[in-house]
Amino acid sequence: MSIHNKNLSLVISLLLLISHYLIAQNVTISNKNNPNEPSIMLNPKNPSQMIAASNLNNYFISIDTGRTWTIHKLTSSYGVYGDPVISVDTSENFYFFHLSNPADGNWIDRIVCQKTTDHGQTWSDGSYTGLNGKKAQDKHWCAIDRTNNNMYLTWTQFDEYGSVDLTKKSNILFSKSTDSGITWTTPIKINYVDGDCIDSDNTVEGAVPAVGPDGQIYVAWAGPNGIVFNKSIDEGNTWLKEEVKIDPMPNGWDYTIPGIYRANGLPVTACDLSTSPYNGTIYVNWTDQRNGNNDTDVWLSKSSDQGATWSAPIRVNDDPSGNHQFLTWMTIDQTTGNLYFIFYDRRNHANDATDVYMAISNDGGQSFINRKISESPFIPNENIFFGDYTNIVANNNIIRPIWTRLHNGQLSILTDITPINKIVTTTEVSNIKNENPVFTNYPNPSANTTYVSFKLKKNTKVNLEISDLNGRILYSVIKNEIRPIGAYIEPIDLTSLHLTNGIYIIKLSLDDKVKKEKQVVIK
Repeated sequence: MSIHNKNLSLVISLLLLISHYLIAQNVTISNKNNPNEPSIMLNPKNPSQMIAASNLNNYFISIDTGRTWTIHKLTSSYGVYGDPVISVDTSENFYFFHLSNPADGNWIDRIVCQKTTDHGQTWSDGSYTGLNGKKAQDKHWCAIDRTNNNMYLTWTQFDEYGSVDLTKKSNILFSKSTDSGITWTTPIKINYVDGDCIDSDNTVEGAVPAVGPDGQIYVAWAGPNGIVFNKSIDEGNTWLKEEVKIDPMPNGWDYTIPGIYRANGLPVTACDLSTSPYNGTIYVNWTDQRNGNNDTDVWLSKSSDQGATWSAPIRVNDDPSGNHQFLTWMTIDQTTGNLYFIFYDRRNHANDATDVYMAISNDGGQSFINRKISESPFIPNENIFFGDYTNIVANNNIIRPIWTRLHNGQLSILTDITPINKIVTTTEVSNIKNENPVFTNYPNPSANTTYVSFKLKKNTKVNLEISDLNGRILYSVIKNEIRPIGAYIEPIDLTSLHLTNGIYIIKLSLDDKVKKEKQVVIK
């Protein structure tokens, strides 16, 4: 195993330990108007600004990174009929995509895009795409290319929603806007194998687009051939003539979870745009019951060759088999390359009681931390619609999951504001000897913050500092502190040090033993 992989393994083991001691800090966004099926987005240029949304027409504004929220209703002449998706562009405009129900049209006959330029205080009446007679337009998602603000939208078109007539088809459509959502291109079909209209395993659904490092558009969905993939390298003008198969998805994407009105394992697609070693890697995340009807798992497949080939499924949940994990979502912190997953989890209960978990990977999906982020379990009611998805957003180590809670017949949506990195000490750490200091600094390279993690077996005098290549100390993170046995993660704010691009030295001293590592700073 390389030193790099050893260091990453150490980080994972440390975070696994820490995960047992983190106390969740949940925030109830709303319990009004029967909210479910939430979406959330933050403004990367001003992370204090967040907008969330939920069925059917609710939206919520935060100006303090999700600690407090105000509740609002969205209106449009096209109707606001659920499946909320929130996006943001580099001009700090937010967008609310949703289904329609216009007074002079048909139920879900188009996908509507409404825009706000003042952080949700006012919204445009909206533009739309997909109008095609009485055909139903459903389950959309949007990706914005942050190099040019092109907006890419994919969704499912039903010839006749819910029809058992096998001559009626479902297809995956694509449309784009190059003028901030004012106009949209005529939708084009991007699937080769059609689906039926039943809204089950043989229906093509779950198209979530992602943008690649060079403007590629990537999207996966589920249907008759399991999970399949398509891409465009010319801003959506042309696509592969035939889908690439990712996984057969045994037992399909439509399955039963006790206590849940309906559940699905539809895929989520994301691509690493960071400066991490995994730049350009495409990830597809889903859930299925390949291991039995009583064992729903969270899976990840990845491609490092622009979707030509895909890894075998990697199990994200780390519990013993025989439990339900369902309704997953995934995002990438594009400042670090770290992967974050949210899903419902029943590993701790013998009944329908349900927790919410987050999984984290900082090694490109090779290994995962699992930690419970809900403060208390809830017991859902199978007669109340719970929503079809959760959501999560991450930027510069600000992580905001969002989920639905259904308890005692009451629907609510929540987020969690627990800091990802905390110092935790415990007498359980006993397998690392201080004679040979070992630490890792990650991410490396970094533009903003690096985290130094290490373990102590006994009470130890600790010094931690960063210096230039000439040995001049630039900052002392820890100075002659006696630290007890435990595991530690220390942040170093590279931005506040005003470091220029280059190589620096991080030195960890444990009593009289010293270890040095290079830190690359890239602005």
